[in-house]
Amino acid sequence: MQGDLVRLRGYEKSDADVLLRWFSDNEVTEYLGPVAIPMTRTFQERMIDESLAPDSPVKAFAIEALSGELIGDCGLREINWVSRKADLFITIGDKSYWGRGYGTDTVKILLRIAFEKLNLNSVWLTTLATNQRAIKCYEKCGFERQGLFRQNSFVRGKFVDVVPMGILREDWVRLAQ
Repeated sequence: MQGDLVRLRGYEKSDADVLLRWFSDNEVTEYLGPVAIPMTRTFQERMIDESLAPDSPVKAFAIEALSGELIGDCGLREINWVSRKADLFITIGDKSYWGRGYGTDTVKILLRIAFEKLNLNSVWLTTLATNQRAIKCYEKCGFERQGLFRQNSFVRGKFVDVVPMGILREDWVRLAQ
């Protein structure tokens, strides 16, 4: 699917090196919370293979700028078909695209996929309270804060609050009009 600034596509094996570079960069991973798994090319290849499997519980996508450059990854995970809900994730790994609307465009596309294609009722996520850029993006897309998990993550030597956020299909439909 395509938005105003990005298109989402399936992963390709050749994406592994770029993903490895991003997820090995402390500045990129600063707001992802604790990452316990060492990042290797083999790990990235395995994640790509798992995301491409037809029975995968994750609908994951590579994010491309309309120019064709790979700039991030995103998707819906923990999809619960009975409760019709999923957890949204996004990383803009190419720092030259930060703060320019690419994340917002990506989240809007993911919500279209969630509500129009997958017929979900709710989409949720969590983000570190220190990640104000992400919180602003999510709120712009219609997500609402749903509380606060105080000192819920231990990141870079300190405890950090985590903000759960969510959006319902009915709210998304209202906002899309």
